[in-house]
Amino acid sequence: MLRYIAGRAFSSALTVLGAIVLLFLLSLLIPGDLARTVLGPQAPLEAVEWYRQQLGLNLPIHERLVRYLAQVAAGDFGIDVITGRPIRAIVLDVLPNTVSLAFGAIGLAVAIGIPLGAYSATHPGRLADQVLAILSVGMIAVPSFVVAVLLVLIFAIWLPVLPVLGITTDRTVGATLARLVLPCFALAISWIGYIARLVRSSLLEVLGEPYVRTYRAFGVSEARIVLVLALRNACLPTVSVLGLGIGSLLGGALVVEIVFTRPGLGTVMYAAISDRNFPIVQGATLVAVLLFTVTNLLADLSYALLDPRIRERMQDTGATQVPA
Repeated sequence: MLRYIAGRAFSSALTVLGAIVLLFLLSLLIPGDLARTVLGPQAPLEAVEWYRQQLGLNLPIHERLVRYLAQVAAGDFGIDVITGRPIRAIVLDVLPNTVSLAFGAIGLAVAIGIPLGAYSATHPGRLADQVLAILSVGMIAVPSFVVAVLLVLIFAIWLPVLPVLGITTDRTVGATLARLVLPCFALAISWIGYIARLVRSSLLEVLGEPYVRTYRAFGVSEARIVLVLALRNACLPTVSVLGLGIGSLLGGALVVEIVFTRPGLGTVMYAAISDRNFPIVQGATLVAVLLFTVTNLLADLSYALLDPRIRERMQDTGATQVPA
C-alpha cells in the first residue's frame, strides 16, 4: 500500500511539474509586452527596458524557467504588476469561495444523484426509470452557465426568495448556505445526471452478482440488500470519478462565479484577462491545477482503501516481487 501511495504521489508531482512548465511556455506565446502593457504605450523606451530588467524578462528562457520553478517551489507566485500585491495573497483571499462552491456542488450532486440512480436501478424498465433516464441525459447535456443565467433570471425577477448575486459578510451557516444554493445547483446539475446514470448501471450489475442471489435465498430483505450491501459496492465507480469531477467543477466554477458575481478564482482570472494581467492568470491557473491534482490523488487513494480487490492485487504484486 505504501508503494502504491508513493507511486501515485510521484506521478502527481510529475503532473504538477509538467503543468508548471507548460504554463511558463504558454506565457511566452502571449502577444504583447508585459512591461509595455503596465507602463503604457507612451512610456519611454528606457523605462520599458528598465522594467523588463526588474521583471527578469531580458533573461534567456532557460534561466527564466529555472527562476520561475524556484519561486513556485518556495510558494511565491510573483507580484501583481498593477497593485503590487503578492499574487499568492490575491489568490488565497478568494480561494475559499471557489473551494466551497466546488465541494458544495459535488456534495449536492452525490446527495441527489445516488438516490436517483438507486431508484432507477430498483425499478428498471418502469415509467419512473424512463423519466429519470430522460432527465439525467438532459441534465448532462445542459451547460452550467445556461442554468446559472436561468436561475439568476428566475430568482432575481420572478421568484425573489433566495439571494442571487455576490456573497455576504454574515458568516453564519444559514446566510452562507443561502448564497451557495443557486451557484451550487447550477454547477452540480450536469454531475447529478452523470452520477445517477453511473450508479444505476453499477447497481444493476451488482444486483446480478451471485452473492446478492445468496442473500435473497437466505431471506435478507430487499431494502437491506440494496441500501446496505449492494449500493456500497455500486458506489465505488462513483468514488473513482469524483476526483475528475472536482477538476471539472473547478473549471465550471469559473463561469458560474462570473454569472453570480461571486469573488473567486473565476472572477479574479476574468478581471486579470481583461486587464492583460497575465501573472495573476498564471498564478490562479497553477492553483487550480494543484487542487485538481490533489483531489485526483485523494480519490485514487480512497478508491484503493475502499476496494479490497485493489489491496489484494497490490499485495499479490508485492509477494511476487519479493523472491526476485
